Amino acid sequence: MEKEKFLKHVDHSLLKPNLTYDEVLKGLEFARENHCASVCINPFNLDLAQKVLEGSNVKIGTVIGFPNGISTTLTKVMETKDAYARGAVEMDMVINVGALRSGDYDRVRNDIKAIVDASPAIVKVILETDYLTDEEIVIGSKLVEEAGAHYVKTSTGFTPIGATVKHIKLMRETVSDKVKVKAAGGIKTLSDALAMIEAGADRIGISRTPEMLKELNVLN
Repeated sequence: MEKEKFLKHVDHSLLKPNLTYDEVLKGLEFARENHCASVCINPFNLDLAQKVLEGSNVKIGTVIGFPNGISTTLTKVMETKDAYARGAVEMDMVINVGALRSGDYDRVRNDIKAIVDASPAIVKVILETDYLTDEEIVIGSKLVEEAGAHYVKTSTGFTPIGATVKHIKLMRETVSDKVKVKAAGGIKTLSDALAMIEAGADRIGISRTPEMLKELNVLN
């Protein structure tokens, strides 16, 4: 795959809580120089992202209810409004996984819809597939579409496994073409990333983008 085509799939992830300001800055500059589709950054660093990425084609994304998803809906809505005001145009929100596993589908759907309605931003909904059965992944994916969100996403990257090809295919088969799919979590090599794209992922959330580009350059 050509470098430019690959990078159109990449949400360059800068979400590790121990990143220093210099490391975040370096990551933002990398994303700008290489024209990644977006960065996904902690809300605290949105002001820096807006400054570094101003005038570029790299979209600014952030996380909502991250990483556990158990904040109240009101808290998630306020996070979303604040993030949008500070330059984020893509929101990766975490569902209440326990509510989904409990069969409280109305609460899950309403939680997602509240984030969709809180701003004009693109909303990517993290199911945290490590914790779900295939049946629950199907139900969760359908709830994402019913709530009007734009993407269904595998993981936060804070669980043991993260994205799998099997789950990407299952999510892609479940939702209509109106909803896109994002793979994230545990994608460590270029072959991992390409497998996710081949399985149907429109975006991939990765932090090892520089290393993967080196692999890609060797292949090309």
